[in-house]
Amino acid sequence: MPNLIFFMTDQQRWDCIGRFNESIHTPAIDRLSAEGITFSQATCQSPMCAPSRSSMMFGYYPSQLGVRTNYGGLFDESRLPSEPLPELLRQAGYQTAGFGKTHWNHSDGVEQPSTRGFEVRAIGLSRESGHYEHGAVMIGDDAPEALAAYYRETASFGGGEENANGYKGLTSQIPMEQHRDGWVAEQALKFLDEGTDAERPLFFYLSFLKPHAGFNVPKPFEDLYKLEQIPDIPQPPWLDEPDTHLFASDAIHEQSLAHYREKREVWERMSAEERKRTTLRYWANCSWLDHYFGRALDKLEKLGRLDYALIVFVSDHGEMLGERRYRFTKYNLYDSSVRVPLILAGSVIPKEKRGTIDDRPAELADLVPTLAKAGGLPENPMLPGSDLLGPAVKRGSFCEFHGKGGSAPHSGPAYMWRTKEWKLILYIEGTIREAAARVGEARGELYHLTEDPNEWTNLYGQPAYAEIRERLKTELLMHLACSWAKGPFFYSRDGVKPLL
Repeated sequence: MPNLIFFMTDQQRWDCIGRFNESIHTPAIDRLSAEGITFSQATCQSPMCAPSRSSMMFGYYPSQLGVRTNYGGLFDESRLPSEPLPELLRQAGYQTAGFGKTHWNHSDGVEQPSTRGFEVRAIGLSRESGHYEHGAVMIGDDAPEALAAYYRETASFGGGEENANGYKGLTSQIPMEQHRDGWVAEQALKFLDEGTDAERPLFFYLSFLKPHAGFNVPKPFEDLYKLEQIPDIPQPPWLDEPDTHLFASDAIHEQSLAHYREKREVWERMSAEERKRTTLRYWANCSWLDHYFGRALDKLEKLGRLDYALIVFVSDHGEMLGERRYRFTKYNLYDSSVRVPLILAGSVIPKEKRGTIDDRPAELADLVPTLAKAGGLPENPMLPGSDLLGPAVKRGSFCEFHGKGGSAPHSGPAYMWRTKEWKLILYIEGTIREAAARVGEARGELYHLTEDPNEWTNLYGQPAYAEIRERLKTELLMHLACSWAKGPFFYSRDGVKPLL
């Protein structure tokens, strides 16, 4: 069985790797791209952490799991719809070592929240953060002074480090290894030096909290960039969000709208140079994490763990980074939020595929089928995803959005169906409570991505595009119908044989 290496970042845009942006410094990721397959059209299944990561690790879509916002989670270990990826691989005989963020959201009120298959675990948060897993080494216990220093430096960044100060950022005065991600990386590197089991294949998971805001960046990585070489943020020809799913979400999520307006007011007063500083720090965060991926790859290579290996690099969703009139974070179905970098590399990649770009639709939900097959596990035919190294070709990729959640109600659902050329978004205004009675009022967006990559011109209501619109609607409907007809629960006298 090959060693399985899983590198992950939080909120890294699809275009913030060297393969798609020659101005960004990501040599380790570029090495993976040069030696593997880069999926240029990959998307997440939800534009926020908890549902995206749950979907990725269980292999089902957010609505199949019931985890639709960052306030959701699968809390009851006895009622999981399937085994998560680390547990699947542990049962297959892998040594499973997980370092950094999972965002399972499953520890509140649980005395011993499960690691869900990880035998070795380190998390760059405090035990009281809501993300503790039983037996995990936590930075809050191991290095409380470092965590306290980090929180002092980011005290003005607000909740989630996502207010205007968090996005403006600063040059960090904290040593790199005392950052939360730096501590996680050092724990992972120490494990590679001292903790691997030579008798078993390795599943090594290294997942960081950044480049997600806030942007308190170590100086060596800021110094990789020159401000005059950073592009300004492209803006649409309109001042206010038009009649879109994002406008509909704003209408019922007052707190989220207030946060947007606060940042917009700040950014509208900025000079172009000040705006570029935010982009520079975001890029610098990407370069900093890439530095740690490079160090891990070097150690894995010296251990011989790359001689027979499959390596994944991915992020959970993107970042708007000031687009659409100074929108930041994610929480919408536009490409800057839903497209993700996705690379499969390693010695198991056929030689003729190495260094290639794959333009087929790809989804994060495809990772469980892909890694399970590579690890010699039997196929789970209930999953909606497919093996990315196999011949299967999807018509498009799917993503869903139910509002930001939290104290506000869930929005009526917004569903995306995306091909390389086209994107369809269907949504209904208002809350989910009343949506079923108003399905006749469904709205839509249609974008010709090859001609309008910024998604500024909605073609949904134009008669000239009616045939394309209806074809994409049908594909979306049948894709969901087929996916939900299979799982996550399928009861038959023949088990899952009817799905094979």
